[in-house]
Amino acid sequence: MEIVINRNLIFAQNQRLETERLILRPVTLEDAKAMYEYASDEETVTYVFPLHQSIKDTRESIANYFLTAPLGKYGIEEKESGQFIGTIDLRVEEQHSNGEIGYTLNKNYWGKGYIPEAAKALLRLGFEELKLIRICAVHDIDNPNSGRVMEKIGMKVEGTVPNARMWKGKITTDILRGITVEEWQKLQGER
Repeated sequence: MEIVINRNLIFAQNQRLETERLILRPVTLEDAKAMYEYASDEETVTYVFPLHQSIKDTRESIANYFLTAPLGKYGIEEKESGQFIGTIDLRVEEQHSNGEIGYTLNKNYWGKGYIPEAAKALLRLGFEELKLIRICAVHDIDNPNSGRVMEKIGMKVEGTVPNARMWKGKITTDILRGITVEEWQKLQGER
């Protein structure tokens, strides 16, 4: 008999996660000013989403993406300062018990290990609570920094997809990385 897991309930019970330096919590319209700071910066959003031209764009993005279906989507708040510095999400493909992580971080906080720290919390949630069997992430071949984040959390290259998509008027090649529950469990045993 197959065990049925109510992943929406698990996400609902885990809308706030804490790590050593971060709080992962729901995104609200009050985060618009802090999000606009990085969403209007071309370097930060080059590989992630279209540049926000106004705070209205940011408020609409929050309403349309984070508020209409908030489960699995988190704002990243630095504990020490209380500053909203980015977002991370875990999107679940229910039928196949797979997940995909995506993230954006204000460039003023790059290089501090915040995304690997937040992503590890989502891997734990995904594998321990949601009982996923694999979690992946995708990055543009021209964005190796994102690939390094994925390596830091134990993801391995699973494939390269040439001409994967058109993005901002350019044909992109995507790198797919992933980690299985068994690989993740092995990493936990090594710590």
